[in-house]
Order: sequence, then C-alpha cells, then structure tokens
Amino acid sequence: MLDKEKSIIVGLSVATIVYATYSRATPSVADMRVGGRQDDDLDSSRKTAAWLSAAVVGGVSLIAKDSNIFVMGGAMIIALDWMTRHANAVDPNTGRASTIVRGNLPVSTQTNDASAYGYANDIDDSYQVA
Repeated sequence: MLDKEKSIIVGLSVATIVYATYSRATPSVADMRVGGRQDDDLDSSRKTAAWLSAAVVGGVSLIAKDSNIFVMGGAMIIALDWMTRHANAVDPNTGRASTIVRGNLPVSTQTNDASAYGYANDIDDSYQVA
C-alpha cells in the first residue's frame, strides 16, 4: 500500500497513460463527430483502447496494491470511453447524437407535390403574368 502522496501521483500517472492510449488508438473527437455515424472501425478502435487501458490500470493497481490507482484510472477510462461513444453516435448532418441505427432511416416528410397536402386546386395563378 502506497502512502497518500505517492498514491495520488501514481493514480494521475496511470490516468495520463489511459489518456495517451485513447489518443493514440482513436482519432480526435472532432474527427469522429464529422465522420460517419456508428462507424464500425471507430468502435473497434475504442474497444482496443478500453481493453488495453483496463489492463494497464488493473496491472498497476494490483502491483501497487492500491485502490486509489484503480479508481483514478477507471474514472478516466469511463470518461474517455463515454466521449468516444458519444462522438461516434453524432450525425454529421445535424451535429447531434442520434439513436437511429443504420438501415432504419426515417421516411421523408416533405414533398414538392402540391396535391399531397390537399390544396392543389386552391392555388390561384391569376396574379402571374403570361
């Protein structure tokens, strides 16, 4: 068991390693947000970063026999994993996360056919110049 000061330093160091792992294994959040929504390659990269980070956090905390390292590193994994998942769910057209799954796209609600709205015969063209 480490004393308090060393435990905090090692915990922050492990959190920095987790951050570096996510930075190297995945693209930036800005790039993920403008890419395709629910990209399988991004999800695979995220999983790789999560498992590698979990192995580092678990290994260091077991070697040091200190739960503070586990808590700090685990919190960083959760935060970065959530950010990555959210960025991968953002629709680049709307800029918002969408729950619509690929292949389940909504039907268009707009049409240029005036008769579709029931007022095609009500249009008065008399004001137009011939």
